[in-house]
Amino acid sequence: MSKRKNKPVVAVVGRPNVGKSTLFNALAGRKISIIEDTPGVTRDRIYADCTWLNYEFTLIDTGGIEPDTKDVILSQMREQAEIAIEMADVILFMVDLKTGPVDSDTKVATMLRKSGKPVLLVVNKVDNPTKQMADVYEFYNLGIGDPWPVSSANKTGLGDLLDEVVRNFDAAAGTEEEDDAIHVAIVGKPNVGKSSIINRLIGENRVIVSDIAGTTRDAIDTRVRHDGKEYVLIDTAGLRRKNKIKGSLERYMILRTVGAVERSDITVLVIDAQEGITEQDAKIAGIAHEKGKAVIVAVNKWDLPEKDNQTVKKFTDKIRSVLSFLSYAEIIFISAKTGQRLPKLYDEIDLVSANQNMRIQTGVLNEIINEACVMQQPPSDKGRMLRILYSTQVGVKPPTFVLFVNDKELMHFSYQRYLENRIRDTFGFKGTPLRFIIRERSQDKK
Repeated sequence: MSKRKNKPVVAVVGRPNVGKSTLFNALAGRKISIIEDTPGVTRDRIYADCTWLNYEFTLIDTGGIEPDTKDVILSQMREQAEIAIEMADVILFMVDLKTGPVDSDTKVATMLRKSGKPVLLVVNKVDNPTKQMADVYEFYNLGIGDPWPVSSANKTGLGDLLDEVVRNFDAAAGTEEEDDAIHVAIVGKPNVGKSSIINRLIGENRVIVSDIAGTTRDAIDTRVRHDGKEYVLIDTAGLRRKNKIKGSLERYMILRTVGAVERSDITVLVIDAQEGITEQDAKIAGIAHEKGKAVIVAVNKWDLPEKDNQTVKKFTDKIRSVLSFLSYAEIIFISAKTGQRLPKLYDEIDLVSANQNMRIQTGVLNEIINEACVMQQPPSDKGRMLRILYSTQVGVKPPTFVLFVNDKELMHFSYQRYLENRIRDTFGFKGTPLRFIIRERSQDKK
């Protein structure tokens, strides 16, 4: 039995301009979110994979508040808090030392306190702890426990905060489950037919389906047996209610997708055949690609468009163009409504699962790499040529290879892609990304 580790989720909640994005970027270790003084400008990445003291976790910025009135700020903060309560293992509730506790802080604090989740009260903009601690203590009035003074801009106090965050993981998250079932995340925009596909695959109506986008109330894991094999279908379903604030709706969808993809082996991206591939689809696909997950693109509602003998090719070419980074993904045309090619989805999942677990013998791998180097000369610079001294596969899900070379700087991205293509030509690896780790080693140690 293999062990499946759930990566803990840490969510940042707080009013506009308290410094959530700055904290997010400081903890993630790189500039990810856009930072301006105007409230509600976080438009870029809203999640990041972080590591602290050998703990890995996913950090999410619930953000997205664009206030017009105090009522709107409060309602959107409540919405943030609901997302955090639902998704997170640990919640960072961020407040501003300079403004002190305000009414919306108090109301959201009550929600978070009742959630039963670990909540750390992060007091930001504490540039001089010695002089400002009296003001920090004022936040005890929120009833959430000890305030953690930090300065996101100066990156002070973050180590102590992270120590406390990971202490909470032991109690709340990071559990390991033994499970050999193939975990499949069904992802896509609202109303593309994710729930209908799952209903067809399991043969019973266990997931609520309606024509209103966002009617599935919660992410549901469904364990199903098909032809003697076990699968867990993870329905990202999306949203618990209709939401007039488009940015917030999309953010919620993406955060749900991140959590589902993280827990999956294979991601099935569902696209609407009538609408075609969209920028939002590409964003969702990008999450799976970044997480190193195998991908199947399922074009649903294929019974609806008018077709000729070029329709499949044109649609496939368009998907390949928009999702150029997913050249390895398998594409299948289905209809959840009629059941067209639905059983074939299980076949595709089995094929892709076998590929992402495939291991190549070291001798065979080195032979392929050596032949590739003969067919196309490795790059060189100032008379020094790249030499690949040795290669071996070190992991699966995704298949991961270490290439020992004489000089890492000479390994251009384009040549690495060429080597990947040669490996794929020989073994296929359909549906799964391949990961390469380039290590430098002098020839005398060969």
